[in-house]
Amino acid sequence: MANFVKDAAEAVKLIKSNDRVLLHAGSATPQALAKAMTERHEELRNVEVVHIHTEGYAEYAKPEYSESFKCSAFFLGGNIRKSVDEGYAQYNPVFLSDIPVLFRNGTIPIDVVLLNVSPPDKHGYCSMGVSVDVMVGGVETAKVLIAQINPNMPRCMGDGIIHIDRFDACFEIDEPIYELKAPAASEIEQRIGNHIAEMIPDGATLQMGIGGIPNAVLNALGNHKDLGVHTEMFSEGLLPLMEKGVINNSKKHIMPGKIVSGFAMGTRKLYDFMDDNPEVWMMDIQFVNDTAVIRQNPSVMAINSALQVDLTGQICADSIGTRMYSGVGGQMDFMRGAALSAGGKAICALPAITPKGISKICNTLNEGAGVVTTRAHAQYVVTEYGVAVLKGRNLAQRAKALIDVAHPDAREELERAARERFGKSFVTFN
Repeated sequence: MANFVKDAAEAVKLIKSNDRVLLHAGSATPQALAKAMTERHEELRNVEVVHIHTEGYAEYAKPEYSESFKCSAFFLGGNIRKSVDEGYAQYNPVFLSDIPVLFRNGTIPIDVVLLNVSPPDKHGYCSMGVSVDVMVGGVETAKVLIAQINPNMPRCMGDGIIHIDRFDACFEIDEPIYELKAPAASEIEQRIGNHIAEMIPDGATLQMGIGGIPNAVLNALGNHKDLGVHTEMFSEGLLPLMEKGVINNSKKHIMPGKIVSGFAMGTRKLYDFMDDNPEVWMMDIQFVNDTAVIRQNPSVMAINSALQVDLTGQICADSIGTRMYSGVGGQMDFMRGAALSAGGKAICALPAITPKGISKICNTLNEGAGVVTTRAHAQYVVTEYGVAVLKGRNLAQRAKALIDVAHPDAREELERAARERFGKSFVTFN
């Protein structure tokens, strides 16, 4: 029998000092529960809060609560970066696919899970809705489950189904689900999107996230046919292509006819589309991001972003020098899975320069920058100036290909660096 309580304040009384608490993340971040937990700071000590990126409330990571809470994030959102910079929270570098494994094998045991779920159906089953991702492994292994039952959470098919009787404490609340409206693609982003769209064959399986470049790619796919989606996250940029029948998932080998994803971020339009939709399956990220699963789909197009790429093809996507910015996430899961897929392509997309005019293609990465995708895994780098093909090329050839898609103002300096670095071979190999 479900244990209904009055509100979030009563529910979080189950949290004890020294517990490790897994927080439902992304658009599903349970604001009321996170706030109620933090408000118990005078009673609690040494509570570790773990999560992938969250949205909204993150006061538990502020310095004034450091005696009560410590935060270890597997991916950094904008609400936690300052705390990491100041040393009041930490980043834990893990492939997204491996996080549930760490819960399941006891490397990172979970004591309490804080959830944001849909109301139960007539059989008593709730849905984790827009964020299933790493949560299934946490729910399976945690000692205590606490849930806010929220009518705004869509009911989604897949692995995120949980019976209300499993909750040690639950309460009803009408709390908006976080919405993220992606900005329209800029001219530069649309040029990048057009280059990538030309690389994508009919019948391909797409992996992409949210933002200007993914939306630009989707904008340019209107004349394609029979595309499928198997991705760790998706946004409402997919919806026009589904309405046109461009995305129909008919050629996929893994769960054909269905969008397969771990979490989603968008506006209410997206969440309403997902609600009770048998075309959308939200799955355990250990399955979604498994390279052995990804590679079985045809022509997987993994489209990921970067902060910097050096002349050998090393891709930094998680940090700006020593300063952590985001995380490893699922980039390598999909870059490798796509490379192993028949006809697949591992694509890194980025504008050639930063808003401050600094080239994102550089001789060497900034000191302390993390290599998320190694030079051996990098295949294609796309900027507004074209496509650099790295696959099968030596370092000198890679450098030349990358310089060709760098910003024109940076090319002379990059060529000088490449000649010093690779010697005569930079000239003789082409």
